[in-house]
Amino acid sequence: MKLRAAIATAAAVPLALGLTACGGTESTGYRPSAPSFTPVSPIATTAPLKAASGAHLNTASFMPAMKKGMAGKDTARLTMRMVAGRQTMTMAGVLSLDPLAAQLDMNGAEFGGRTKMILVDDVVYLSTPELPAGKYVKIDANSDDPLARSLGELLEQMDPTKIYDAFDAGLQAAEYIKTETLSGHKVDRYAVTVDVAAALKAQGEKVPAGMPKHVVYTIWMGSKDHLMYKVSFDMQGVSATMTATDWGKPVTIDAPAAKDIVSR
Repeated sequence: MKLRAAIATAAAVPLALGLTACGGTESTGYRPSAPSFTPVSPIATTAPLKAASGAHLNTASFMPAMKKGMAGKDTARLTMRMVAGRQTMTMAGVLSLDPLAAQLDMNGAEFGGRTKMILVDDVVYLSTPELPAGKYVKIDANSDDPLARSLGELLEQMDPTKIYDAFDAGLQAAEYIKTETLSGHKVDRYAVTVDVAAALKAQGEKVPAGMPKHVVYTIWMGSKDHLMYKVSFDMQGVSATMTATDWGKPVTIDAPAAKDIVSR
């Protein structure tokens, strides 16, 4: 169960980049016990902040600017903190979009404590508290294992072309709020509204029961480079903040040594 939770949580990575607003359900039927661990499918929204006037990005220019800013920036360092009720989940690590790879440290009660995930060559390696220290289980996305099917869906969600298609289809409004400084970067804050049904349709998915019509995110985008530096949402007792830094800087993501792979 904790392995499934780790894979489900890893699906939040695209959201941390500010690239996607929602995602489909898992074919395995698994859902983490707390809604905080499926942020790609929010169940409610908060109202956007009042927009300010000025010569900034708008609904028509937001996506083209983001695509241009992201071009060639295939790596980033990520953090995420999510709170639902009394549960807190954190995640930190590095991500490569081309080739697709990730190395993440996740911590929360859903995992029984600290969990490490490495994604390389369509294979996920997971190190959970129930395993010996420093050991990993191996899950191949191309196998018939139910966990592998979950992994396959994760890989699809992290496909930038599909993410852009969904965001293009669902984006209803991008409203400039204010300009500020974030970790040394001059950024513009936007309230971004997405039509859930349209975004899911672009991904070939149907709208699950209980989904809202719209989802609103607060996104901090670089004023000049138009990179995503921060994304947040707060809804029905679930709050999350995600950051992305070191865009385009080299990262090293390697599979664990063969001696550290164990059977599950």
